[in-house]
Amino acid sequence: MTYFVGIDIAKFKHDCFIAGENGCVIKDSFSFKNDKDGFQVLLSILKSLKPKGQIKIGFESTGHYHFNLKLFLEANGFDYVEFNPLLVHKFATTQTLRRTKTDKKDSKLITKYLMTIDYKPYVNSFYHINNLKSLCRLRETLITDRTRFLNQITSYLDQIFPEFKPLFDNGLNKSAFYLLTHYMTPKKMSKLDSNKYSKMKAELKHPISYQKICQIKEAAVNTIGYSSEALEYALKTSLNSYLFLDNQIEQLESKIEEIYLSLDYKIHTIKGIGILSAAGIAGELGNLNKFLTRNQILAYAGLEPSKNESGEFDGSGKMVKHGSSYLRQYLMNCAETFYVHNPVISDFYWKKRNEGKHHNVALSHVARKLVNTIFTLEKHKVDFDSNLLK
Repeated sequence: MTYFVGIDIAKFKHDCFIAGENGCVIKDSFSFKNDKDGFQVLLSILKSLKPKGQIKIGFESTGHYHFNLKLFLEANGFDYVEFNPLLVHKFATTQTLRRTKTDKKDSKLITKYLMTIDYKPYVNSFYHINNLKSLCRLRETLITDRTRFLNQITSYLDQIFPEFKPLFDNGLNKSAFYLLTHYMTPKKMSKLDSNKYSKMKAELKHPISYQKICQIKEAAVNTIGYSSEALEYALKTSLNSYLFLDNQIEQLESKIEEIYLSLDYKIHTIKGIGILSAAGIAGELGNLNKFLTRNQILAYAGLEPSKNESGEFDGSGKMVKHGSSYLRQYLMNCAETFYVHNPVISDFYWKKRNEGKHHNVALSHVARKLVNTIFTLEKHKVDFDSNLLK
């Protein structure tokens, strides 16, 4: 006997409907709270199903409200599948023309949809993969915030000491932040000397040269900048925020690398892809067993070309952009280094450019090549070999 359990997820409660393999109602729609007691109610019902048989559980992927339920099911030995809400909605439109929507009806609908698909449950690695996904997304958020504070620092420096940042060709580095933290204003930097430089060398691994210090000192003496108590306070606040976030990101990256390397992924073996980028892709993809083909990954990332053909009209070619925007961004960013470090892919990129395609369009083709490579490596659990690229 196979049981199909559809669960409609909500913030404070979940609704559930259980059907048998012939479509008969085993347990009509019922609700259970999104707490320990509620989960125990669900568990007791699942364990009481007779005769014993396979239990297939499905629910929509709805924000973070299903997170604890997934952990609970995994801890109690149950597998499950998640559905894209858009697919469930499309399925609903094939069942009725009426616009009646309730949680109880939704749970029954999810159960019916579960009965129509090829059941490919998630493996019991959700906890670690979800941690990886959450930490990688947090890293992206912190990097965005850090960039905002860096822009503020640049803005304040343009007023206080506009000559400072241009002296650092590759942007503000650790030496620049050391000087800003310890001296900040042109007046204080105009008094830099060999003793202060020696102290700086003792605290930094790779400080700038003393010649650069002399250039900064001269620029400070002749600056056209204007300093005020308000501007200095604003600069100090932005500096503290930037350095705090920078430290948090550094610690976060160490944790991400630790989790990623504990999982059996091969993405980082691809030439041109670092561990942090590989971790981001792995976190978004999760268990690759849920993807039967490369095209399913492309669809999940929103990288597949659209197709709209009717009669003599052909509107194909534009990227769909449905799916995970995080995964799409990771893949597009990695496509840049993928073609730079691999001659075969580089030739493919320039072939597309010579066909008249824009850089981003050619890059999307490279990203699809990258997906093919990732799919092959992870399905066969082999390291990357550039000689096998086509």
